[in-house]
Amino acid sequence: MGNRIYMDNNATTPCDPRVLEEMLPYFTDKFGNAASRSHTFGWEAEDAVDKARERIADSLGVLPKEIVFTSGATESDNLAIKGIFEAYASKGKHIVTVKTEHKAVLDTCKALQKKGAEITFLQVDSEGLIDLDQLRDSITDTTILVAVMWANNETGVIQPMPEIAAICEEKGVLLFSDATQAVGKLDVKPKETGVHLLAFSGHKLYGPKGVGGLYVSSAHPRVKPAAQIHGGGHERGMRSGTLNVPGIVGLGAAINIATKEMQREAERLSRMRNRLETALLEIEESRVNGSTAHRLPHVTNLSFRCVDGEKLMATFNQKLAVSSGSACTSASLDPSHVLTAIGLSDEMAHASIRFSLGRFNVEEDVDLAIQLVRNGVDNLRKISPVWEMWKEGLLNDL
Repeated sequence: MGNRIYMDNNATTPCDPRVLEEMLPYFTDKFGNAASRSHTFGWEAEDAVDKARERIADSLGVLPKEIVFTSGATESDNLAIKGIFEAYASKGKHIVTVKTEHKAVLDTCKALQKKGAEITFLQVDSEGLIDLDQLRDSITDTTILVAVMWANNETGVIQPMPEIAAICEEKGVLLFSDATQAVGKLDVKPKETGVHLLAFSGHKLYGPKGVGGLYVSSAHPRVKPAAQIHGGGHERGMRSGTLNVPGIVGLGAAINIATKEMQREAERLSRMRNRLETALLEIEESRVNGSTAHRLPHVTNLSFRCVDGEKLMATFNQKLAVSSGSACTSASLDPSHVLTAIGLSDEMAHASIRFSLGRFNVEEDVDLAIQLVRNGVDNLRKISPVWEMWKEGLLNDL
Protein backbone atom coordinates (compact mmCIF):
# COMPACT_ATOMS: atom_id res chain seq x y z
CA MET A 1 0.00 0.00 0.00
CA GLY A 2 2.87 2.33 -0.78
CA ASN A 3 4.01 4.35 2.21
CA ARG A 4 0.73 3.80 4.08
CA ILE A 5 0.20 1.08 6.68
CA TYR A 6 -3.29 -0.33 7.16
CA MET A 7 -4.16 -1.72 10.61
CA ASP A 8 -7.91 -1.16 10.60
CA ASN A 9 -8.98 -4.55 9.29
CA ASN A 10 -11.93 -4.79 11.70
CA ALA A 11 -13.45 -1.85 9.83
CA THR A 12 -12.92 -3.42 6.42
CA THR A 13 -10.36 -5.48 4.56
CA PRO A 14 -8.90 -5.11 1.08
CA CYS A 15 -10.32 -7.55 -1.43
CA ASP A 16 -7.87 -10.39 -1.93
CA PRO A 17 -6.69 -10.50 -5.58
CA ARG A 18 -7.57 -14.21 -5.68
CA VAL A 19 -11.14 -13.30 -4.74
CA LEU A 20 -11.33 -10.56 -7.34
CA GLU A 21 -10.06 -12.93 -10.04
CA GLU A 22 -12.98 -15.29 -9.39
CA MET A 23 -15.48 -12.42 -9.41
CA LEU A 24 -14.46 -10.66 -12.61
CA PRO A 25 -16.16 -12.95 -15.19
CA TYR A 26 -19.51 -12.42 -13.49
CA PHE A 27 -19.42 -8.70 -14.23
CA THR A 28 -18.95 -9.19 -17.98
CA ASP A 29 -19.09 -12.59 -19.72
CA LYS A 30 -21.26 -14.38 -17.15
CA PHE A 31 -23.57 -11.54 -16.23
CA GLY A 32 -26.83 -13.47 -16.08
CA ASN A 33 -29.56 -13.23 -13.45
CA ALA A 34 -29.47 -16.32 -11.22
CA ALA A 35 -33.27 -16.39 -11.26
CA SER A 36 -33.43 -16.60 -15.08
CA ARG A 37 -33.84 -20.32 -15.66
CA SER A 38 -34.71 -20.32 -19.36
CA HIS A 39 -31.22 -19.82 -20.84
CA THR A 40 -27.54 -20.52 -20.27
CA PHE A 41 -26.73 -17.03 -18.94
CA GLY A 42 -29.05 -17.61 -16.01
CA TRP A 43 -27.85 -21.18 -15.54
CA GLU A 44 -24.24 -20.01 -15.30
CA ALA A 45 -25.16 -17.45 -12.65
CA GLU A 46 -27.26 -19.96 -10.72
CA ASP A 47 -24.43 -22.51 -10.77
CA ALA A 48 -22.01 -19.88 -9.45
CA VAL A 49 -24.38 -18.99 -6.61
CA ASP A 50 -24.85 -22.68 -5.77
CA LYS A 51 -21.08 -23.21 -5.65
CA ALA A 52 -20.60 -20.21 -3.36
CA ARG A 53 -23.42 -21.38 -1.11
CA GLU A 54 -21.79 -24.80 -0.84
CA ARG A 55 -18.39 -23.28 -0.04
CA ILE A 56 -19.84 -21.14 2.72
CA ALA A 57 -21.91 -23.99 4.12
CA ASP A 58 -18.87 -26.26 4.14
CA SER A 59 -16.83 -23.67 6.05
CA LEU A 60 -19.57 -23.16 8.65
CA GLY A 61 -20.51 -26.83 8.93
CA VAL A 62 -24.12 -26.26 7.85
CA LEU A 63 -26.38 -27.17 4.93
CA PRO A 64 -26.24 -25.04 1.76
CA LYS A 65 -29.98 -24.36 1.96
CA GLU A 66 -29.40 -22.79 5.40
CA ILE A 67 -27.43 -19.88 3.91
CA VAL A 68 -29.46 -16.77 3.04
CA PHE A 69 -27.60 -14.13 1.03
CA THR A 70 -28.00 -10.47 2.04
CA SER A 71 -26.31 -7.14 1.37
CA GLY A 72 -24.13 -7.47 4.48
CA ALA A 73 -24.12 -8.10 8.21
CA THR A 74 -26.28 -5.09 9.07
CA GLU A 75 -29.10 -6.43 6.91
CA SER A 76 -28.52 -9.93 8.30
CA ASP A 77 -28.79 -8.57 11.86
CA ASN A 78 -32.04 -6.80 10.99
CA LEU A 79 -33.49 -9.85 9.26
CA ALA A 80 -32.64 -12.13 12.17
CA ILE A 81 -33.87 -9.91 15.00
CA LYS A 82 -36.87 -8.24 13.38
CA GLY A 83 -37.76 -11.43 11.55
CA ILE A 84 -37.83 -13.53 14.70
CA PHE A 85 -39.73 -10.83 16.60
CA GLU A 86 -42.46 -10.89 13.97
CA ALA A 87 -42.51 -14.65 13.41
CA TYR A 88 -42.59 -15.57 17.10
CA ALA A 89 -44.85 -12.77 18.36
CA SER A 90 -47.44 -15.29 19.56
CA LYS A 91 -44.91 -16.78 22.00
CA GLY A 92 -43.57 -13.54 23.44
CA LYS A 93 -41.90 -10.19 22.86
CA HIS A 94 -38.80 -10.47 25.03
CA ILE A 95 -35.28 -10.36 23.55
CA VAL A 96 -32.02 -10.62 25.49
CA THR A 97 -28.86 -9.00 24.15
CA VAL A 98 -25.64 -7.40 25.41
CA LYS A 99 -24.61 -3.78 25.96
CA THR A 100 -21.44 -4.27 23.91
CA GLU A 101 -23.15 -5.46 20.74
CA HIS A 102 -22.62 -3.70 17.42
CA LYS A 103 -24.98 -0.81 16.76
CA ALA A 104 -26.66 -2.87 14.04
CA VAL A 105 -27.95 -5.11 16.82
CA LEU A 106 -28.48 -2.49 19.52
CA ASP A 107 -30.31 -0.03 17.27
CA THR A 108 -32.45 -2.80 15.81
CA CYS A 109 -33.47 -3.86 19.31
CA LYS A 110 -34.22 -0.25 20.26
CA ALA A 111 -36.36 0.13 17.13
CA LEU A 112 -38.35 -2.93 18.19
CA GLN A 113 -38.90 -1.43 21.63
CA LYS A 114 -41.05 1.17 19.92
CA LYS A 115 -43.15 -1.70 18.57
CA GLY A 116 -43.68 -3.26 21.97
CA ALA A 117 -40.61 -5.43 22.37
CA GLU A 118 -39.11 -5.94 25.81
CA ILE A 119 -35.32 -5.85 25.61
CA THR A 120 -32.87 -6.90 28.31
CA PHE A 121 -29.37 -5.48 27.81
CA LEU A 122 -26.88 -7.64 29.70
CA GLN A 123 -23.89 -6.09 31.45
CA VAL A 124 -20.34 -7.29 30.85
CA ASP A 125 -17.44 -7.52 33.28
CA SER A 126 -14.18 -5.56 33.08
CA GLU A 127 -12.90 -7.99 30.44
CA GLY A 128 -15.96 -7.59 28.24
CA LEU A 129 -17.46 -11.01 28.99
CA ILE A 130 -21.06 -11.65 29.94
CA ASP A 131 -22.11 -13.31 33.19
CA LEU A 132 -23.65 -16.67 32.30
CA ASP A 133 -25.76 -16.74 35.46
CA GLN A 134 -27.16 -13.32 34.61
CA LEU A 135 -27.99 -14.59 31.13
CA ARG A 136 -29.79 -17.63 32.55
CA ASP A 137 -31.74 -15.51 35.04
CA SER A 138 -32.75 -13.00 32.35
CA ILE A 139 -34.56 -15.59 30.21
CA THR A 140 -38.30 -15.76 30.92
CA ASP A 141 -41.31 -17.60 29.54
CA THR A 142 -41.80 -14.79 27.02
CA THR A 143 -38.19 -14.73 25.76
CA ILE A 144 -38.03 -15.53 22.05
CA LEU A 145 -34.41 -14.68 21.20
CA VAL A 146 -30.97 -14.25 22.73
CA ALA A 147 -28.57 -12.16 20.61
CA VAL A 148 -24.87 -12.33 21.52
CA MET A 149 -21.98 -11.23 19.31
CA TRP A 150 -19.42 -14.00 18.76
CA ALA A 151 -16.41 -11.65 18.82
CA ASN A 152 -16.45 -7.93 19.56
CA ASN A 153 -15.49 -5.51 16.81
CA GLU A 154 -13.74 -2.99 19.10
CA THR A 155 -11.88 -5.20 21.59
CA GLY A 156 -11.81 -8.57 19.83
CA VAL A 157 -13.24 -10.23 22.95
CA ILE A 158 -14.75 -13.66 22.23
CA GLN A 159 -17.87 -14.64 24.16
CA PRO A 160 -18.24 -18.24 25.49
CA MET A 161 -20.65 -19.29 22.74
CA PRO A 162 -20.90 -23.03 23.60
CA GLU A 163 -21.89 -22.19 27.19
CA ILE A 164 -24.33 -19.52 25.99
CA ALA A 165 -25.85 -22.00 23.53
CA ALA A 166 -26.23 -24.60 26.29
CA ILE A 167 -28.23 -22.13 28.39
CA CYS A 168 -30.46 -21.28 25.43
CA GLU A 169 -31.01 -24.98 24.78
CA GLU A 170 -31.87 -25.52 28.43
CA LYS A 171 -34.36 -22.65 28.34
CA GLY A 172 -35.78 -23.47 24.92
CA VAL A 173 -35.02 -20.14 23.24
CA LEU A 174 -33.40 -19.27 19.93
CA LEU A 175 -29.82 -17.99 19.81
CA PHE A 176 -28.61 -15.46 17.24
CA SER A 177 -24.99 -14.35 16.89
CA ASP A 178 -23.50 -11.51 14.89
CA ALA A 179 -20.30 -13.32 13.90
CA THR A 180 -19.09 -10.68 11.47
CA GLN A 181 -15.66 -10.42 13.11
CA ALA A 182 -15.35 -14.14 13.84
CA VAL A 183 -16.11 -15.84 10.52
CA GLY A 184 -12.88 -16.34 8.62
CA LYS A 185 -10.76 -15.77 11.73
CA LEU A 186 -12.10 -18.48 14.05
CA ASP A 187 -13.46 -21.95 13.41
CA VAL A 188 -17.10 -20.88 13.61
CA LYS A 189 -19.53 -23.81 13.50
CA PRO A 190 -23.02 -22.56 14.42
CA LYS A 191 -24.90 -25.87 14.12
CA GLU A 192 -22.31 -27.74 16.15
CA THR A 193 -22.19 -24.97 18.76
CA GLY A 194 -25.96 -24.59 19.05
CA VAL A 195 -26.42 -21.21 17.36
CA HIS A 196 -29.64 -20.99 15.34
CA LEU A 197 -29.03 -17.79 13.33
CA LEU A 198 -25.64 -16.30 12.47
CA ALA A 199 -24.68 -13.16 10.52
CA PHE A 200 -21.50 -12.54 8.52
CA SER A 201 -20.16 -10.16 5.87
CA GLY A 202 -17.83 -10.36 2.89
CA HIS A 203 -15.79 -7.22 3.39
CA LYS A 204 -14.53 -8.29 6.82
CA LEU A 205 -12.74 -11.34 5.41
CA TYR A 206 -11.03 -10.04 2.25
CA GLY A 207 -14.13 -10.30 0.09
CA PRO A 208 -16.22 -7.58 -1.56
CA LYS A 209 -18.42 -5.00 0.13
CA GLY A 210 -22.18 -5.13 -0.31
CA VAL A 211 -22.66 -8.85 0.28
CA GLY A 212 -23.15 -10.97 3.36
CA GLY A 213 -25.16 -13.84 4.68
CA LEU A 214 -27.36 -15.21 7.41
CA TYR A 215 -27.26 -18.82 8.53
CA VAL A 216 -30.77 -19.96 9.46
CA SER A 217 -31.26 -23.38 11.03
CA SER A 218 -33.57 -25.56 8.91
CA ALA A 219 -34.14 -28.36 11.42
CA HIS A 220 -33.87 -29.06 15.16
CA PRO A 221 -35.13 -26.40 15.41
CA ARG A 222 -36.57 -25.23 12.10
CA VAL A 223 -36.32 -21.43 12.07
CA LYS A 224 -37.89 -19.07 9.58
CA PRO A 225 -37.68 -15.34 10.34
CA ALA A 226 -40.32 -13.16 8.73
CA ALA A 227 -39.02 -11.51 5.55
CA GLN A 228 -38.08 -7.83 5.83
CA ILE A 229 -37.66 -7.28 2.07
CA HIS A 230 -40.51 -8.51 -0.12
CA GLY A 231 -40.59 -9.13 -3.85
CA GLY A 232 -39.81 -12.22 -5.88
CA GLY A 233 -39.56 -14.64 -2.99
CA HIS A 234 -35.84 -15.28 -3.42
CA GLU A 235 -33.74 -17.05 -0.76
CA ARG A 236 -36.47 -19.41 0.43
CA GLY A 237 -38.81 -16.46 0.80
CA MET A 238 -36.65 -14.81 3.46
CA ARG A 239 -34.91 -12.16 1.36
CA SER A 240 -36.27 -11.04 -2.00
CA GLY A 241 -34.13 -9.26 -4.57
CA THR A 242 -31.95 -10.08 -7.56
CA LEU A 243 -28.90 -11.87 -6.24
CA ASN A 244 -25.56 -10.06 -6.32
CA VAL A 245 -23.85 -12.83 -8.26
CA PRO A 246 -20.32 -11.32 -8.45
CA GLY A 247 -20.49 -10.44 -4.76
CA ILE A 248 -21.74 -13.89 -3.80
CA VAL A 249 -18.98 -15.52 -5.85
CA GLY A 250 -16.48 -13.29 -4.03
CA LEU A 251 -17.96 -14.12 -0.62
CA GLY A 252 -17.69 -17.83 -1.34
CA ALA A 253 -14.10 -17.48 -2.54
CA ALA A 254 -13.14 -15.33 0.44
CA ILE A 255 -14.53 -17.75 3.00
CA ASN A 256 -12.91 -20.68 1.21
CA ILE A 257 -9.48 -19.02 1.29
CA ALA A 258 -9.85 -17.83 4.88
CA THR A 259 -10.83 -21.30 6.07
CA LYS A 260 -7.85 -22.95 4.41
CA GLU A 261 -5.37 -20.38 5.74
CA MET A 262 -7.02 -19.75 9.11
CA GLN A 263 -4.67 -21.54 11.48
CA ARG A 264 -1.44 -20.35 9.87
CA GLU A 265 -2.73 -16.79 9.59
CA ALA A 266 -3.95 -16.72 13.20
CA GLU A 267 -0.51 -17.79 14.43
CA ARG A 268 1.27 -15.20 12.27
CA LEU A 269 -1.01 -12.33 13.23
CA SER A 270 -1.05 -13.14 16.93
CA ARG A 271 2.76 -13.04 16.98
CA MET A 272 2.76 -9.64 15.29
CA ARG A 273 -0.08 -8.35 17.48
CA ASN A 274 1.68 -9.48 20.65
CA ARG A 275 4.93 -7.81 19.61
CA LEU A 276 3.08 -4.57 18.87
CA GLU A 277 1.16 -4.73 22.12
CA THR A 278 4.20 -5.55 24.27
CA ALA A 279 6.13 -2.61 22.85
CA LEU A 280 3.28 -0.13 23.29
CA LEU A 281 2.57 -1.25 26.85
CA GLU A 282 6.08 -0.02 27.68
CA ILE A 283 4.64 3.49 27.26
CA GLU A 284 3.85 4.95 30.65
CA GLU A 285 0.17 4.72 31.73
CA SER A 286 -0.99 2.51 28.88
CA ARG A 287 -3.39 -0.43 29.17
CA VAL A 288 -5.13 -3.13 27.15
CA ASN A 289 -8.91 -2.92 27.04
CA GLY A 290 -10.81 -6.18 27.28
CA SER A 291 -9.78 -9.76 27.85
CA THR A 292 -6.34 -10.86 26.67
CA ALA A 293 -7.17 -14.55 27.23
CA HIS A 294 -10.36 -14.62 25.15
CA ARG A 295 -9.95 -12.50 22.03
CA LEU A 296 -9.34 -12.58 18.30
CA PRO A 297 -5.71 -13.21 17.31
CA HIS A 298 -5.25 -10.01 15.32
CA VAL A 299 -6.79 -7.33 17.58
CA THR A 300 -5.60 -5.19 20.44
CA ASN A 301 -7.35 -2.15 21.91
CA LEU A 302 -5.07 0.14 23.91
CA SER A 303 -5.60 3.31 25.93
CA PHE A 304 -2.91 5.91 26.61
CA ARG A 305 -3.81 8.06 29.58
CA CYS A 306 -4.22 11.81 28.91
CA VAL A 307 -3.87 11.28 25.15
CA ASP A 308 -6.91 11.85 22.95
CA GLY A 309 -7.15 9.02 20.42
CA GLU A 310 -8.27 11.24 17.56
CA LYS A 311 -5.40 13.67 18.16
CA LEU A 312 -2.95 10.80 18.40
CA MET A 313 -4.07 9.48 15.02
CA ALA A 314 -3.59 12.95 13.53
CA THR A 315 0.12 12.78 14.47
CA PHE A 316 0.56 9.80 12.16
CA ASN A 317 0.21 12.08 9.10
CA GLN A 318 -1.84 9.42 7.28
CA LYS A 319 1.05 6.94 7.48
CA LEU A 320 -0.88 4.58 9.77
CA ALA A 321 -4.56 3.69 9.53
CA VAL A 322 -6.07 2.58 12.85
CA SER A 323 -9.31 3.36 14.64
CA SER A 324 -10.44 5.07 17.82
CA GLY A 325 -13.66 3.02 17.87
CA SER A 326 -16.11 1.20 15.63
CA ALA A 327 -16.06 2.39 12.02
CA CYS A 328 -19.85 2.67 12.19
CA THR A 329 -19.74 5.18 15.05
CA SER A 330 -16.38 6.90 14.58
CA ALA A 331 -18.05 10.15 13.54
CA SER A 332 -19.69 10.39 16.95
CA LEU A 333 -18.17 12.53 19.69
CA ASP A 334 -19.51 10.15 22.34
CA PRO A 335 -17.08 7.69 23.97
CA SER A 336 -17.24 4.09 22.82
CA HIS A 337 -20.23 2.30 24.32
CA VAL A 338 -18.13 -0.88 24.37
CA LEU A 339 -15.31 0.63 26.41
CA THR A 340 -17.57 2.43 28.87
CA ALA A 341 -19.50 -0.83 29.33
CA ILE A 342 -16.32 -2.56 30.53
CA GLY A 343 -15.74 0.21 33.06
CA LEU A 344 -13.52 2.77 31.35
CA SER A 345 -14.07 6.43 32.14
CA ASP A 346 -15.06 8.70 29.26
CA GLU A 347 -11.52 10.08 29.27
CA MET A 348 -9.85 6.67 28.99
CA ALA A 349 -12.36 5.56 26.36
CA HIS A 350 -11.49 8.62 24.27
CA ALA A 351 -7.80 7.75 24.81
CA SER A 352 -8.17 4.38 23.07
CA ILE A 353 -6.83 3.11 19.77
CA ARG A 354 -7.86 -0.16 18.10
CA PHE A 355 -5.22 -1.99 16.11
CA SER A 356 -6.58 -4.78 13.89
CA LEU A 357 -3.88 -6.42 11.82
CA GLY A 358 -4.57 -8.32 8.63
CA ARG A 359 -3.48 -10.64 5.86
CA PHE A 360 -1.31 -8.08 4.09
CA ASN A 361 0.54 -6.71 7.13
CA VAL A 362 4.23 -7.56 7.53
CA GLU A 363 6.73 -7.25 10.37
CA GLU A 364 8.02 -3.92 9.10
CA ASP A 365 4.52 -2.48 9.52
CA VAL A 366 4.67 -3.31 13.23
CA ASP A 367 8.03 -1.57 13.58
CA LEU A 368 6.73 1.64 12.02
CA ALA A 369 3.48 1.52 13.99
CA ILE A 370 5.40 1.25 17.26
CA GLN A 371 7.57 4.21 16.29
CA LEU A 372 4.62 6.39 15.23
CA VAL A 373 2.58 5.69 18.35
CA ARG A 374 5.49 6.21 20.72
CA ASN A 375 6.40 9.49 19.08
CA GLY A 376 2.80 10.63 18.96
CA VAL A 377 2.09 9.89 22.61
CA ASP A 378 5.33 11.52 23.68
CA ASN A 379 4.72 14.69 21.67
CA LEU A 380 1.11 15.09 22.82
CA ARG A 381 2.04 14.60 26.46
CA LYS A 382 4.84 17.13 26.23
CA ILE A 383 2.32 19.86 25.41
CA SER A 384 -0.45 18.59 27.69
CA PRO A 385 -1.11 20.40 30.97
CA VAL A 386 -3.48 17.57 31.88
CA TRP A 387 -0.61 15.07 31.72
CA GLU A 388 1.49 17.30 33.95
CA MET A 389 -1.35 17.57 36.45
CA TRP A 390 -1.78 13.82 36.40
CA LYS A 391 1.94 13.29 37.02
CA GLU A 392 1.69 15.64 39.99
CA GLY A 393 -1.19 13.62 41.44
CA LEU A 394 -3.82 16.32 40.94
CA LEU A 395 -6.11 14.29 38.62
CA ASN A 396 -6.33 10.86 40.17
CA ASP A 397 -9.96 10.47 39.11
CA LEU A 398 -9.16 10.37 35.36
